[in-house]
Amino acid sequence: MADNLKFAVIGGGSWATAIAKMLCVNLPEISWYMRNDAAIEHIKTHKHNPNYLSSVEFDNTKLKLTNDINEAVAYADYIIFAIPSAFLNGELEKLTVSLKDKIIFSAIKGIVPETSLIVGEHFHYKYDIPYYNIGVITGPCHAEEVALERLSYLTIACGDPDKATIVAENLSGNYIKAKISDDIIGTEYAAMLKNIYSIAAGIAHGLGYGDNFQSVIMSNAIREMKKFIKKVHKMKRNINDSAYLGDLLVTGYSIFSRNRMFGNMIGKGYTVQAAQMEMSMVAEGYYAVKSAYKLNQGYGAKTPIIDAVYSILYEGKEAKAVFKKLTEELD
Repeated sequence: MADNLKFAVIGGGSWATAIAKMLCVNLPEISWYMRNDAAIEHIKTHKHNPNYLSSVEFDNTKLKLTNDINEAVAYADYIIFAIPSAFLNGELEKLTVSLKDKIIFSAIKGIVPETSLIVGEHFHYKYDIPYYNIGVITGPCHAEEVALERLSYLTIACGDPDKATIVAENLSGNYIKAKISDDIIGTEYAAMLKNIYSIAAGIAHGLGYGDNFQSVIMSNAIREMKKFIKKVHKMKRNINDSAYLGDLLVTGYSIFSRNRMFGNMIGKGYTVQAAQMEMSMVAEGYYAVKSAYKLNQGYGAKTPIIDAVYSILYEGKEAKAVFKKLTEELD
């Protein structure tokens, strides 16, 4: 374990809290940036995040808590970003410290709305960070199960396998198994796309479709994901691996899935705005579907599920009618 390397976590939500928990098992100290001053003071006093995964207790001697993103970035060699993609650009605009020579890992499952890029591409093109200094942390893994210390698996992808191994080792533990991958683009697109398919699964549930149709949605979704990712980044990959199929399944079926919850509300008749207001956490798939739909206009992959979700969320079409048509296109 490379104890001499310093890690920072950027974000104050459930996934950031889970990552901080994992790192604290293996490292003597981490920097942890979050915007919420009240949450920082609460952690310092009560040793847990009051808003997310509040059952997780921290050893405060291991935490350098800060509300200044520049302080966290300056401290660390490895920086793990775990904030909703919709807010990433705004946080990065606060930077005065250079990201040059920093190693960036994204635990964000989404598209940056301002650039319509996945997070790794955003750092590469906007901040000129080479791909060998960019990595991705994907599941199948829900933060809530990390909090409960239930056995979970992570995939750590990076163009430099040594850096992927360092992150994997520092996240691994008794209940966390981490493997490495060289498919940085494919795993990150899969992490983004599975949120869209999870919304579709939620809409189906909200409309009253049962488990039988849910299995058809998931079966078609993995094939659709394969076609989409192949168009974006062609390389040899097994779409049935945990980073792709596994992450899709847990997001589509789990009670912890915020994207499925969001879709379920839409299926039950909530407007997009009403569903967003009722949820305390961001459903990344809402932003992802717009970017994926627009991106696919250039690629031309056959994506009936993405098209259906887009038409409901962004074109205001009735979910019941859209899904009735979708049932005729799936097999």
